[in-house]
Amino acid sequence: MRITIITAFILVSVILPQTTETRDDLKKFYDQYQVEGSFVLFDQTNDKYIFYNKSKYKQPYTPASTFKICNSLIGLEAGVINDDNFVIPWDSVTRLVPAWNQDQDLKTAFKNSTVWYYQELARRVGGDKMKYSLDKANYGNADTSGGIDRFWLSGGLRITPEQQIDFLRRLHDNTLPFSQRTIDIVKNIMIAKDTLCYVVRAKTGWGEQDDTNIGWYVGYIVTKDNVYYFANCIQTKNSENTDFAKARIEIVYLILDYLILL
Repeated sequence: MRITIITAFILVSVILPQTTETRDDLKKFYDQYQVEGSFVLFDQTNDKYIFYNKSKYKQPYTPASTFKICNSLIGLEAGVINDDNFVIPWDSVTRLVPAWNQDQDLKTAFKNSTVWYYQELARRVGGDKMKYSLDKANYGNADTSGGIDRFWLSGGLRITPEQQIDFLRRLHDNTLPFSQRTIDIVKNIMIAKDTLCYVVRAKTGWGEQDDTNIGWYVGYIVTKDNVYYFANCIQTKNSENTDFAKARIEIVYLILDYLILL
C-alpha cells in the first residue's frame, strides 16, 4: 500500500494538468486596429494555453500565405527545389508588390511572400504528390480542390488556429514526415527576429473568405528556457482598412509585451 501511494504521488507530481486562460482584455489590441480576431499562445514549459476569442480556436480559415511553410517543406522534400538558394526566374509579369518583380530564391520568396514563386513550386510538385504530402503531414483539411496553384488561396484548403499550433509544434519538434535537412532549411528561412534572448520563426498570411479579409501571423518563439507558439487570426470586411497588413504582426508583439514574455 505504501509503495502504491508513493507511486501515485510521483505520477501526480510529474504529470501536471494542462491549464488554459482566457484573456478578454486582449480585445483592446484588436480594437486599436479596427479588426476582429482571435489569438492563442501555447506555453510549452508550463503546458498552458492563453486564449482570446477561444470560440474561434477550432474555426477553419483559408491559410493563405501561412501555407508557404508547408509548401516549402513539400517542395524541398519532393526535390523540385534543391535548397533555399534555388532560383525561379521572374516571368516578367509586373505585379502589385514591387519586391515580387524579379528573380526569386526560396529565401526571398518566403520573406517577400512571393505568390508566383510558390505557385510555380506547387505546379512542379504536381497534384498527386501535393495531396499525398498534405495528407501525410496532416495539414489542415488537406483539401487541394480549386487548382494546384490556387487551392491555398481561393480553393478548398482550410486550417484552424488549433491546427496551426499543432503543425508548428510538430515542426519545432522535428516530428513532421520530412527529412531533417528539409526541416532545418525551412526553420532557417522562417526566422523573423533573432536576438540574444529569443528567436522568432513566423509567417504572415492574407486571404479572402466569405467576402471577409483574413489575416494571419503564426509562428513560435524560442527563448533560453522555453518555447511559445502563437496563432493570430484577424478579420475585417472593410477593404479600406490600411492598417490590416501590419495589424497581423503588430497585435502579436503588443500582446507578447503585455504578457511580459519578451
